[in-house]
Parts: sequence; structure tokens; C-alpha cells
Amino acid sequence: MKSNIEVAQAAKLRPIAALAQDRLGIADEALNTYGRYKAKLSLSYIDSLVHRPEGKLVLVTAISPTPAGEGKTTTTVGLGDALNRIGKRAIVCLREPALGPVFGMKGGAAGGGHAQVVPMEDINLHFTGDFAAIALANNLLAAMIDNHVYHGNELGFDVRRISWRRVVDVNDRSLRDITIGLGGSPNGFPRQDGFDIVVASEVMAIFCLATSINDLKERLGKIVVGYTREQKPILARDLKAHGAMTVLLKDALSPNLVQTLENNPAIIHGGPFANIAHGCNSVIATRTALKLGDYVVTEAGFGADLGAEKFVDIKCRKAGLRPAAAVIVATVRALKYHGGIEVPDLPTENVAALLKGMANLERHIANVRDRMGLPCVVSINHRAEDTPAEIAALQERASQLGVKILNSRHFAENSVGATELAHEVVRLCEQPNNFSMMYEDSLPLWSKMKKVATELYGAADITADAKVRVSIRSLQENGYGHYPVCVAKTQYSFSTDPKLRGAPNGHVVNIREVRLAAGAEFIVMICGDIMTMPGLPKLPAACNIDIDESGKVVGMF
Repeated sequence: MKSNIEVAQAAKLRPIAALAQDRLGIADEALNTYGRYKAKLSLSYIDSLVHRPEGKLVLVTAISPTPAGEGKTTTTVGLGDALNRIGKRAIVCLREPALGPVFGMKGGAAGGGHAQVVPMEDINLHFTGDFAAIALANNLLAAMIDNHVYHGNELGFDVRRISWRRVVDVNDRSLRDITIGLGGSPNGFPRQDGFDIVVASEVMAIFCLATSINDLKERLGKIVVGYTREQKPILARDLKAHGAMTVLLKDALSPNLVQTLENNPAIIHGGPFANIAHGCNSVIATRTALKLGDYVVTEAGFGADLGAEKFVDIKCRKAGLRPAAAVIVATVRALKYHGGIEVPDLPTENVAALLKGMANLERHIANVRDRMGLPCVVSINHRAEDTPAEIAALQERASQLGVKILNSRHFAENSVGATELAHEVVRLCEQPNNFSMMYEDSLPLWSKMKKVATELYGAADITADAKVRVSIRSLQENGYGHYPVCVAKTQYSFSTDPKLRGAPNGHVVNIREVRLAAGAEFIVMICGDIMTMPGLPKLPAACNIDIDESGKVVGMF
């Protein structure tokens, strides 16, 4: 069987300008092309769409994944292609892959098999330079902070309370905690600092939540970068940094238009991590797609406890979006994993373990359908080793759950393998729903976090040490209490322990650290041992990625 990259490289792509004109009615002057197969949509064109009606928004989420992932992007692309196949005008709306996972665990994040977005190598690598622009804007602000301190510190920074960190788009654990300014007075003042990965940065979150250039600039100006000795916050606009940061991001803010293997339109823009940040593509991209298509299929990262919750409580809250239906992606492999089977043994048939692992899926269904109020369907991302007995066991359980569990074969069969899923999604979109967020803005920050932990994660309670509690109380008292919370925790479990599989109950969620994202307008609650700068695995995917003598990229999953 061909690898994902071999399938992508064999595809017959349409010139993006022709696809934009024929499928979406977008004229050449509304595009800024990056070669033949990538383009950015101009912000002035997007502004011209304001009075158009909006299509139906479909969220693709998932169960708690195994370390290999369960194919959420693959399902998003396959469903988008299948909706087009059955005669619907559908657009896929995705995040851009981060180089950390591309060179780390996953080796790529543009879908898989015959359900991919292309040009796959470009999308997985530098693409149109958006992440580089985000990193530059972030690090410009960091440089301006230290430069300000070096030249007299007029704003009165307490150098112990500078909170802004630098970023890089690669997993590098050695940069988590560092000391800068060594080498004597010409190099500034020594202080403790650190790096986050680009997709965990507040600039990325702001970029994905901004609705215009002016909104972007306003949000960047509100970033709290540090405090004085009197605990007064110092903002990016106090340094006069937000204008230059906006200039660096002005071209990146335009959404990227590409295509699927079946030459259907796909908009890919922004990429915050879901186990650290809010895990959704940009508001501008989603709103644009809703004006251009009758159905927009988008994803939110990792399981529904992370991605879907943040999609609802942060993105939909801030952007005024209302999804029509949800797809919960699962694999037989992952269900057996949550039933206690270790990774090497997952290819072996085990119906008992599968049924035991169904507890994880059932909780995600309850969360999406009953707590978020979205009609949903379960899409089993079929794998070659799945057995008829395992599929039959899933179908039998479906009748007890009140949702359809469909075996989708888009990975191997392209859109043909997802047509049943597409018809069910159309049916669900026509139903009235009870979409709601997990909490009201007025609920205190501690109570918001506790509500998410106890009602979605099955936790008995939340805890924090005295220092963290003081920080939360201070944020509440200083006018940030109406912000939503953005939980950073492991994606592998409902708990903060990645080894606790299935649907654990009665565990305690410990808040280890709290970070204010004043420009993004949410509060990050860092729980458990999650890192905002991941490390590479023992054998990184980068070891397999290469370029051959003809200049063709090889080994990218």
C-alpha cells in the first residue's frame, strides 16, 4: 500500500485560481497566490461577503486518542469530500500543522490515505509562512521587553515578574527553562526565561480569534507582558510593540485556500494546540467558509473533552458561532486501548476489550450530545486490521446509545467510503438542537474550572496550591473573571494522568499554574504535568523525512 505522501504526490491538482473561480466564484484579484496550488484570500474580499447567508457548521471531534491519533483530520477531509459527492456545496476548514508534531510523533497532519489536503508537503512544512510570522511577532515583543529594561526600564518592570516567553516551532525540551542575558552588561540583565512552542503562544491564540486587522492590533496591545514591583500590569501597547507586531502578521491573517485530493476547496489557517491552547482554526477562516459553502466541516483538536469544549466555550462564545451537528471520531484500535490493551497488541481481535473501552466513547457522546446540546454521529475510522466481529459489536452497542455508529472507509476508498456518514450529517443538520456552552461568563473562574472538570472529565474536585489560588483570586478581582478558561492537560485521558484510560471517575484535577491571556481573552489553567514546550520522542519522525536525488520529499508519514 502506498504511503500517505506517495498518495498525495500522485494526485492531480487543479490550479488554485481555477478551482477558486469554478467552485467558489472567487475572481483572481481576490487571491494572492503562492505558486500554482496555494493562495490567500484577501481580507477586502472577505469583507465583501458580509451580507451573504451562512451555511451549516459541522464540528469533527474525537474520543480520547491513542499516541498515534485516530484520524480526525482524515475524517474531516473525507466527510467534506463525501458531502460534495452527494451534491452539497461543502468546504473543509482545518488548522495548519505545527512542525513540532510533524518532526516529532506524527510526521504530518494533513489527513491520510485518500482523504488528504494537498499540496501535502507544503502544508506540513512552511506552507505560506504564517507560523514564521507568528513566531517573529512573539519574539519581537520579547526582544522589546528586554531592550526596554536595558535602556533604563522606564515602565518599571520587575524583572522577576516578566511573564512573556519566547517561542520556536519545534519540540525542544532544552529550551523550557533557560537563563538569558549572560556575558556581562552589554548583553542585558540576566534573568530566568523559557520557550514555548509557537502553537501554544498567546499570539497564535489571538491570531485565531481576531476578526479583522484592527481587532488583531487591539488584542495584541492588550497582552500583559509583566508587572511592576507594585503588581501593576504592563501591556504590549505600553511598549508600543503592537503596531509592529500587527505589521508582521498582516499578510498571515488572510486565510489559505488549498484543495483536497478530490479537488474540493479547503481553507487551512492558524493552528493552536488543543492540549495546551484552544485547538481551533481561525475565526476568520471559519466565517469565510460559512459565507462560501452550504456546509463547513471543521475540526477541534484531540478528544471532545479538550477540543470540542474549547471550540464551544472559547471559539463559539467569542465569534458568535452556532454549530449544527458534531461527528465523534473513534477507531477500534483506540477503543481496545481504553479497554486496557497495550499498543503492540492492538491489531489482535479483542471484542471484550473493545466493549470495555466503549466507556470512553460513551462519555464523549454524553458530553457532546447532552451537555453541549449537539446532535452527533460516531464515525469509526476504519483500519485494515478491524475484524467483522469487532464492527458487529459496535453496531449492536449503537442501538443502546441512541446514536448511529458508522464504519467509514474514506482512508482507503476516498469519499465513496464516507457517503453514509455524509447523509447522516445532513440529516442531523436539519434537526433542531439545544446547543449551549458549559458555563455563563458571570461564573467565577474557579467555578468555571470546577464545572468543566466535574461535568466533562468525571472528576470529584479540583485543587491548587496556595500560590495558584492567590493568582486565580487576583485575576478574578482585577477584572478578568468573565473570561473563559482554557484547560491545558494531557489529551490521552479524561484525567490529568495519561495512563488513566477509559472513563475514570472520582479523580482530582490539580491546577499547577495559571496564565493570563488578556489579548486572547481567556485564562489558561495548566493541569498535571502538561508542558507548553513538548519534547521529541526517542525516535523522532524527523529521522525518516528526507529528500531524494530528484528533489522529492520522502518519508513524511
